[in-house]
Amino acid sequence: MKPVEINQAWSGVEKCKLCSIRHLVLFADLNEDDFQHLHHPIKEVEFKTGSILYKRNDTINYVYTIRSGLVKLVHYLPNGSYRITRLLRQGDLAGIEALNGSAYLQHAIAMQETSVCKIPVKNIQQLNNESAQLYKQLTARWQKVQSDADIWLTHLTMGSSKHRVAHLLIYLAGDKTNNEFFLPSREDIGALLAITTETASRIIAEFKREDLLKSQKNLASIDRSKLKLIL
Repeated sequence: MKPVEINQAWSGVEKCKLCSIRHLVLFADLNEDDFQHLHHPIKEVEFKTGSILYKRNDTINYVYTIRSGLVKLVHYLPNGSYRITRLLRQGDLAGIEALNGSAYLQHAIAMQETSVCKIPVKNIQQLNNESAQLYKQLTARWQKVQSDADIWLTHLTMGSSKHRVAHLLIYLAGDKTNNEFFLPSREDIGALLAITTETASRIIAEFKREDLLKSQKNLASIDRSKLKLIL
């Protein structure tokens, strides 16, 4: 983990203004006056693959905007296995439950090299008290959590194993024009879809044989139109 601290609120504002994903992040709608209410330093932090952003029931002090990379929210089961309850991508907010005063509900773990803005909860609480601009973005973040939960329930944990893997690949590919995306490990795919690692490996191999999926190391691409035909 490599932090780069923004020691003054205004320097953070300048970075926000130049941010290439400004339209996606929590502070997208804030104006210059709003940033005067930021009294606690924001940190840019880089996490290596496998690094932990936070653990379940950790003391809540921060939320995290994902600038780049991929983060999995993991729930560990008493038998030692685990389930991945959600994936967070560029623009998503990790630790959003902190804004309700709840404990972190899962472990947040970087699946690949990931860059985040580490935002003190106190900053958000202060902005909520002093500015109306943040409300729209917070509402949008909660709505996305609900939307992602619906996707998980309706597409990624129901139906045949082959359908689940197909839906996951399409979800991971998103709307990228080059169609290239990060492919999780077979174990993580199993934990995402509530199937065994062996089943995930078998289906991935089948999709490769049928030219529905191409992959090299952790990067993959799909034939989206053909993959949709099996759904």
